[in-house]
Order: sequence, then C-alpha cells, then structure tokens
Amino acid sequence: DLWDWREKEKETFLKRENEKLTFTPLFVTAIIKALRDYPMLNSSLENDRIIIKKEINIGMATALPDGNLIVPVIKNADHFNLIGLAKSVNDLSIRARNKKLNSDEIKGGTFTVTNIGNFQTLTGTPIINQPQIGIIAFGVIRKMPSVIETSNGDFIGIRKKIIISHSYDHRVINGAMGGNFLRSVAKFIEQSELNFEI
Repeated sequence: DLWDWREKEKETFLKRENEKLTFTPLFVTAIIKALRDYPMLNSSLENDRIIIKKEINIGMATALPDGNLIVPVIKNADHFNLIGLAKSVNDLSIRARNKKLNSDEIKGGTFTVTNIGNFQTLTGTPIINQPQIGIIAFGVIRKMPSVIETSNGDFIGIRKKIIISHSYDHRVINGAMGGNFLRSVAKFIEQSELNFEI
C-alpha cells in the first residue's frame, strides 16, 4: 500500500514542492514514530552510563561516488513533517555527494538509517555508528508471492515486500526491545497510507 500511495502522490509532490518523494523520508518517519515508543533506542553508551537523548537526530548513510560513505544528520528530525523531511533528505544527500557538507552536518546523530535497497540488495547487516546504539537498514522493494488471508479463505497474491535489518548494542538493548522496535517500524510502514499528510 505504501508503494501505491507514493506512486499516486510523487508527481503532485514534485510539482508542488519541487522535490522528489523518495522512500527515505517515509522510512525516517516510521523510525521517528518507533523511537518515540522505544526511547532507549535513541540513546548512547558513554563509559558505564546510558544517556537517553531528548533530540531525535537521524543519521542518513549516504554512498559517495568514490565508493566511500558519509552520514549526514537530520537534526531534530521529529520536528519535521513529511515535506520537511523530504527536503532535508534530498538536500543532505545531494550536498554529501558533491562534498559540500559542513562538519556540523555529520555530527550529533542519535540513530542511523541506511537504504541498501538502492544497490538492489535484499538484506545486510548494518554496523552501529557508535556511540549510537542502533542502526536500521532497508533492503530493495521487490514483488514476492504472499499468502493473503481473507474472510472468504486464503489465496496467493503478489505483494511488494522489503526486508528490514536492525543492529543494536546488546549492552543496552535486549532482544525483546530490539524486536518490538523493529516490529513498530514495520507496522507503521504497513499501515502508513492512512498516516501521511502532504
């Protein structure tokens, strides 16, 4: 449903906002909502102290033309609506690829997202950008056969699916919290066509 919603809205969004509507700001919105429900994931471990961050500053792993990687940060990402997030994502990624970021724009992240689907990769194991304690990776969106349950019985249908990978620091986050956080992100994505306003 999220795919269909974006397909329906992206041309209008581009004409009205002069910005592309990629999946990254949609995924970031889901992460922000899940971080509000699970604030321990928005923390850092410094020596023997766990520091829960008030700000939600989303690091956005960005591949550079030379094969290197940089992580610009959307500061106070939870203060932006979808339009603001789309503009921030596009601006930071373009300036990152052109080596035009300020040093302050790659500092202060509290949680990181990476979109490995850009490389047609199904899944991967993202590495935590310490001192953060979590990172999430979104794989490529592909059509896959799926069991569809209805009140009239089950059938096989084609659905667009994505694999989401989550790495977290087990010194702070246990498996139950990590799993519930990931489920929260996935649930929002699955139901998001009702929640986005542009």
